[in-house]
Amino acid sequence: MSDRPRHSVTSREPSPAKCRPHGTLASTGLVADRPGRAGAGPSARDRTNHRSQIRHRGTRSSPGPGTQRLARIAVNLAGAVIAALFAQASLRFYLHTHRLIGGLFVIEQTCFAVMFLLRRPAEAVSRRPRSWLLAFGGTFGALLLRPGGTHPPWGVQTGFIFQLTGLLIAIASLLALGRSFGFVAADRGLKTRGPYAVVRHPIYASYLLIQSGYVLQSLSLRNALVLALATACNLGRALAEERLLARSPAYRAYQDQVRWHLIPYLW
Repeated sequence: MSDRPRHSVTSREPSPAKCRPHGTLASTGLVADRPGRAGAGPSARDRTNHRSQIRHRGTRSSPGPGTQRLARIAVNLAGAVIAALFAQASLRFYLHTHRLIGGLFVIEQTCFAVMFLLRRPAEAVSRRPRSWLLAFGGTFGALLLRPGGTHPPWGVQTGFIFQLTGLLIAIASLLALGRSFGFVAADRGLKTRGPYAVVRHPIYASYLLIQSGYVLQSLSLRNALVLALATACNLGRALAEERLLARSPAYRAYQDQVRWHLIPYLW
């Protein structure tokens, strides 16, 4: 009940026998009465406006379209710059060694830079801190890998094959993804062609191959732990994306069509 006093009945109102009791709006503290009676409280329109003002004061306003657009541009530029720096480092490696693997890294990182600049705005983006942490861990965790450890010939050869395969899958996946490319769990449209017709997250599968190849070439406990951390982040990242995208009937149909998350016949 409101702690405000009820309006008293004035002498201008009909006799008390014809008066109906006032009702109290507990949420606003206003006194309500039936419209059209003398001495009644605020009209229905006034009460509606007052409640709207209360809700407006109690709700934090969301950023306007202009602010959201500027934030999106800033994030895209930051991602493109980071990918361009990696592409530049890969280019220097290629020019120094003239190895095929270095050239493919240049192509992969250039694709990432271009996709950041061209990607379409998301219809829905996960705002959970956990989703963002998984995205950062899965993308940048491999930077903790080091070239130390042992370098057995079989590991160097097998690792090269893993990295070569992973890079080819990554480039094909980025081309198939096009403007739907994203960093954190988001809905930028469904793509089902190319590698996405085999597994739902081929880019994360390529990360696993590339990083596993590196670890095989530089065997150490540190590198094995880094690989486990980055892979765990990408697995959680894939599940976070699927939870968000599964709101769409089209994506649920895609899940029925493509059963495997990352590795065919395994997961």
